[in-house]
Amino acid sequence: MAMIGIIDYGMGNLYSVRKALERLGCPYIVSGDNKELARARGLLLPGVGSFRDAMHILRETGLADFIRAAAENGTPLLGICLGMQLLFDESEENGPTKGLGLLRGRVVRFPGVTKTGEPYKVPHMGWNRLRFHRPSPLLHGVEEGHVYFVHSYYVVPGDEDVVLASSEYDVDVPAVVGRGNVWGTQFHPEKSGAVGMRILNNYVGIVTGRGNR
Repeated sequence: MAMIGIIDYGMGNLYSVRKALERLGCPYIVSGDNKELARARGLLLPGVGSFRDAMHILRETGLADFIRAAAENGTPLLGICLGMQLLFDESEENGPTKGLGLLRGRVVRFPGVTKTGEPYKVPHMGWNRLRFHRPSPLLHGVEEGHVYFVHSYYVVPGDEDVVLASSEYDVDVPAVVGRGNVWGTQFHPEKSGAVGMRILNNYVGIVTGRGNR
């Protein structure tokens, strides 16, 4: 049976992701071991915290090379929140740090001040509306609705074609990204009600080959 590997590197909200997969009836393993994760047909990369700290752990454990190789070999990969940001080239958080480089772009901090000088709250926290730009198997049957964000940094893509959906928070925030077998959500789909669960269900369908339902 097709199984999803939740990558455990000590910086992910694993409980809520696990519970979401259980609700969808999808078998999974939670592991930080490359050999165990290699048994999975799809990979989930969650993440909460610092980009620099996350990449340090991924490099030291060999998970960074494993994730790159798996993605290049066609394994469906979904990054969530910080996990989505890690898919890109680099981040300015706590100084320039190289990411996994699977998608082109930089991660930068919300300025916290509008172009007219009005301050706004950082982090971007709470429910915000998705606006779709491009079709994707990940978004099949998903309606433009509200999803749950918690982040102080956002992606400036090197290629706008990877942005599948966005939200507005003074700037355009890439909310769903994807190219080939690599996808990411800046929001937490596992905490985003029916919209988020539909996206996760689509991902499970891609991994298991069952199609969308």
